[in-house]
Amino acid sequence: MNGRGKLRFAGMAFAVALLLALGAASASGKEFYKMSTIGPGTSPFIVSTTFAQMGKKYVGVEIQINATGAATRHAVDAARGKIDFFMSAPVVQHFMQNNLAMYKKLKEAPELAKKLRTVFNFPIGVYHMTVYEDSGIKSLMDIKGKRVFLGPPTGAARVVARAIVEGATGYKAGKDFTVVKLGWAAAGQAFQDRQLDLYINPTNVPSPIISQVALTNKIRFLGLSEADFKTKRIQGLMKLPGRTIETIPPKAYGRNQTNTTAVTSVGAWVGIGTHEGVPEEVVYKLTKAFFDHLDEVHAQAVWMKAISLENVFKELNIPVHPGARRYFEEKGLKVPNL
Repeated sequence: MNGRGKLRFAGMAFAVALLLALGAASASGKEFYKMSTIGPGTSPFIVSTTFAQMGKKYVGVEIQINATGAATRHAVDAARGKIDFFMSAPVVQHFMQNNLAMYKKLKEAPELAKKLRTVFNFPIGVYHMTVYEDSGIKSLMDIKGKRVFLGPPTGAARVVARAIVEGATGYKAGKDFTVVKLGWAAAGQAFQDRQLDLYINPTNVPSPIISQVALTNKIRFLGLSEADFKTKRIQGLMKLPGRTIETIPPKAYGRNQTNTTAVTSVGAWVGIGTHEGVPEEVVYKLTKAFFDHLDEVHAQAVWMKAISLENVFKELNIPVHPGARRYFEEKGLKVPNL
């Protein structure tokens, strides 16, 4: 399948997922809820669409999925009541609460952050720093003068990826290497078309997008050393909420992955978020539909087995919505008070 064919296929897959989420809403005139997430092929997209599917199947709640834009914008939209559910992230909440990074000029950011709630957290995965084996790039030090995708403009992932690269190399984005400004879907396509030298994506193993590339191309993942984690820049990064140290196993992507040892990188946690105005009963039923049928959830992708009742509060820094709280307390969990 050529580049255009892959792009059309991705578009068709997204349209199907959207129709599944919408279901009979337009035909029956039922009220539906709105959810924003990041692009097709990412871990949050798969979790979000599965959340919507479980709600439709077992509760009859219709959720309209929007997979465009950045998570940092989605959080603001949710706080303002423009959408009902979104991909939350501990690091984004931290930035909002403290008027940092992309929220420096948004004076109301801390007040908006107080309106957000979480349903549950899950691992978005490991920052895959991916190159083609024949690119000649063997480490991050080799990217000088190269075209690099760090994440969408104004996105939190871009802030993290930039800190990783600059911390490990001492290079400066825009000076020592070119930062390519694209959204998630467009960047994935650009990497497949070899328009990027380094493609960075925080995603679970195995990533659908990277797996597709590895079917017909030899790829390599760049990692961080113990010395890298001791640099001031990366030490500061690891102090942010939602950061962990993770690895990508050798041959996780089959014979075309050329790494012979595990690659160490930064891991991240995100969540299904909502806001204080969404009815308790709705969130309760959606949470119950999702976690009472984890066998179906886990069947969506191998890595989704990482979602469990044991870790729904990991890296949590957003208050749990009363509806989700009720369900988790019924399951015997101690819900953190934030």
